[in-house]
Formats: sequence, structure tokens, C-alpha cells
Amino acid sequence: MSRFSNLGHRLYQGEVSFDFVGRRKLWYSISGVIVLVAAIGLAMGLHLGIEFKGGSVYTVSKPGLTVSQAQEKADQVVSSHPLVQSTDSGKIRIQVSTEEPKSSDEVRSQLAEKIGVPLDTVEAQVIGPSWGKQISSKALTGLIIFMILVTVYLAIAFEWRMAVAALVALIHDLLITIGVYALVGFEVTPGTVIGFLTILGYSLYDTVVVFDTVKENTKGLTKQNKLTYSEAANAGLNQTLVRSLNTTVVALLPVAALLFIGGGILGAGTLNDISLALFIGLAAGAYSSICVATPLLAQLKEEQPEMKALRKRVLQHRAAAAKAEDEVPGDEPADEGQPAGMVGQRGRAAGTRAKGRPSTKR
Repeated sequence: MSRFSNLGHRLYQGEVSFDFVGRRKLWYSISGVIVLVAAIGLAMGLHLGIEFKGGSVYTVSKPGLTVSQAQEKADQVVSSHPLVQSTDSGKIRIQVSTEEPKSSDEVRSQLAEKIGVPLDTVEAQVIGPSWGKQISSKALTGLIIFMILVTVYLAIAFEWRMAVAALVALIHDLLITIGVYALVGFEVTPGTVIGFLTILGYSLYDTVVVFDTVKENTKGLTKQNKLTYSEAANAGLNQTLVRSLNTTVVALLPVAALLFIGGGILGAGTLNDISLALFIGLAAGAYSSICVATPLLAQLKEEQPEMKALRKRVLQHRAAAAKAEDEVPGDEPADEGQPAGMVGQRGRAAGTRAKGRPSTKR
């Protein structure tokens, strides 16, 4: 841990640096492949929950009843592939789609008979598809309003190029998370929508932290000739790198516990709705703020005329410095019996003394 904190100090001081901005083509290629796979998953379709497509929900309470046992009994009653999950309260939740030809009362009585519980212990709830459409419409409207407000805020607080870069990173995170949901086949529920909105806020926060440091590092940048905008932005990114990683790890630990322990080991399937969205979204948000948002910002800024002129001056300055180093006199031939390089060292020392000695000529 002390080595990691020491690395963070060295990154902040500029003693160590990872060239994220300079490798933007690599990050763009990786993101492009991931987004393409996510798009293929979306083309295959999302597994919408009953809240969005309508159907019936039956809740059964029986001590010792497992999900696999309830799934076996439910398959014997209905023919529309029911989804069986355990709830946080220890009950079994059976979802039946609207494609089921049997009535709700008929399914309820047969479930009670197959599982071996009294009829009054099986709770039934019928959800119409119109309710899900309303929720979907409101969620989409909220997402559009959120994107507009974020763009306006960043354009005012920073500049429009930062707003564009942050917006691209947000869309990048959304596509990846939704695509993973489609590929894995997890059900999309209202909890999933909450998870999507949560990761948008986290991704934006992480990006704004990096952009704030980049903004501080690039103040008055055109007045010098040592760093280009990309290099100054990369330095700011390195200064916040350890903070971003620490924040991501701390946020991922409880989410991983919900997903792998709560949903996987303990069988609380309802936890998967929000935990998977948070887990994928938090990881994608950390990646996008480092490898997508900042490199894209640097690329947009380098297109400005003043930044092009700055890059030209920096390159000319470095070329002149390299040429001056190359023109330093080399070692003179060594006298017989002297080690190689001895005369050259004495010659350079004499030359140095001569440069510092005042001229005596009038």
C-alpha cells in the first residue's frame, strides 16, 4: 500500500508519467471493439422485465422452498417460460408473461397445488404493459433532459470541447452497460434503470475531476514553449490517476458483494437488477474518464490555431535544443599512453574555463 501511495506522489510530482493521451488511437480501438460487441447485443434485444412488457407476478412463501424446486413446479403449470427468483424477504417470486393462455386465478390455484401450500399464501399481481410503456417513456425523457443539462453545465463551467468529450464518455458508458445486459440476458427492471442513472452521475463526476485538473495545468499554456496541450493534459490526467483508481475500487467493492455474493452465492436474484448495472457502469466510467474523455478533449483542443502554433513552437524549441547538444565538441584523440577520452575531457574543461574568462583584447 505504501508503494501505491508513493506512486501516486510521484505521478502528481511528474516524476513518473503514463502516456494515456499519446496512445489515444489504441484506446479508441479498444472502445470501438467493446461498443461494437455491445451493439450486437442490443441488436439481439433486451430481456425486459414484467414491469415493462406486462404479465403476472406470483409470490409464494414456504420455508425450505428453493428457486430450483419452484422453477420445476412453475414449468409444470405454465408454458411461457416463467422466471423464478428469490426475494430479499426469503419468498419466491414467479413471473409469468402475458403470452400465457391460462388466467391468473387458474395459474395461482395450480401453483398452490403443485408447491403444496394453501391458496391464500400465494399472492398474485397483474401488471399491464401500458404501465411499463409509461415508465420507459419517462425514463427516456429524464435521460435526455439529464444529457442536455450536463452539456450546458460543462460548457459554462469549462468549455464546449470539454462538454462534448464528457458527453461522448457518458454515451460510451451507457452503450457498454446496456450491451452487457443484453449479452448476459439479465432482466431489465426499474432497478436497472436506477442503476443506469446512478452510473451516469458517477461517470460525470470522475470526468469532471480530471477536467478540473487539466484546466488548472493548461492555464497560460500558450505563453511557454516546453509543453503541448496534449502533454499538459496528460500530466493532469496522471495527477488524478491514483485518486480515480482508489475511488473506483472503493465503489466497486460493495457492488461486487451485492452481485457475486448476494445475487450469485445467496441466490437473491433481485439484487442482480441494479448491481450488474452499477458494476459494469462504474468500471466503464473509470475507463472512459481516463482513456476516452481526456484524449478526446486533447484531440479537439489541438485543432485550435493557437494550439497548433504552440505545438510548432515546442517542436522547434526541442529541435534547436537537440541540435545544440549535437554540436558539442567530441573527444579529441588521446595521446599515446593516455586513457581514451582523457584529452577530450581536459579540452572540454579548458573550453569551459575559456568561456567564463573575460576577454583581455581592447
